[in-house]
Amino acid sequence: MIRIGILGLGGVGGYFGGLLAKAYFKSEEIEIIFIARGETQKAIAENGLKIVTDNTETIVHPKLVSNNPDEIGILDYLICATKTYDIKESLLSIKECIVPKTVILPLYNGVDAPERIQKIFPENDILQGCVYIISMIFSPGTIRKIGFYEKLFFGSKTASKDKLDQLQSIFEKAKIESYQVQNIEETVWEKFIFISALASVTSYLNQNIGEILSNKESKAVYVALLHEIEAVAKAKGLQLPEDIVNQTIVKLEKSPKEATSSMHRDLAAGNKTEAMSLTQFIVKEGLKYKVKTPLYEKIANALV
Repeated sequence: MIRIGILGLGGVGGYFGGLLAKAYFKSEEIEIIFIARGETQKAIAENGLKIVTDNTETIVHPKLVSNNPDEIGILDYLICATKTYDIKESLLSIKECIVPKTVILPLYNGVDAPERIQKIFPENDILQGCVYIISMIFSPGTIRKIGFYEKLFFGSKTASKDKLDQLQSIFEKAKIESYQVQNIEETVWEKFIFISALASVTSYLNQNIGEILSNKESKAVYVALLHEIEAVAKAKGLQLPEDIVNQTIVKLEKSPKEATSSMHRDLAAGNKTEAMSLTQFIVKEGLKYKVKTPLYEKIANALV
């Protein structure tokens, strides 16, 4: 039996975890376990997890929904999708479920998660991964996905090919559009460039994607951020496309105009934000690699 834990049932964990739960609900080979607490745990235990897209509503049931390590048991794979500020606390709360054979796939907004997780679990294979999707918690136990776009990328320079192939096969059978890629660090950074600049500009200007694109001054701020983060990535030695700034702008232009970043939503709701991982991180990397990031610095000072 392959046992897969989903830690963090927000827009990413809830959506992709939901597809896995749906595919393997009656499986005798794969168990999907949702790791949740509070209202989310209660809602899913009573009514299942509801996934709402533009034209469908689906209710899925995991094998188990729990936050008790004794109930959860030992995991073969753990997909982590909490907020970046919850990484350490959430993982330590289920450390008994993580043994050296447990493969951990982080699907966070930032790029520093694998390094942070490796410090907590030095013996484990920590993959790198990222997703492109616009989805969010509508209410406890309900995930709302906007638009048709969904892609999951993962890979590792150190994990065994067997483990990576097995995970890819599990995703494919669950109809998840996933890609196992060699140059995963570059792939993750391409996504990070998109999400970091978007989270920073939407939060700082309090505007959604449509407002950023249609306002000349707002778009100029966004483009300036892209140039700063590109300079940091290049200083780190990452082999990114030459036209990464233009590619990222095109991605934004293809996004739903009414959508915004999860950090902007958190800020508007008065919740804790991921500004440390999405904005401040670039300022720190800039200092480390002697790259000036004045706009990131200005926004980080306003948000952190």
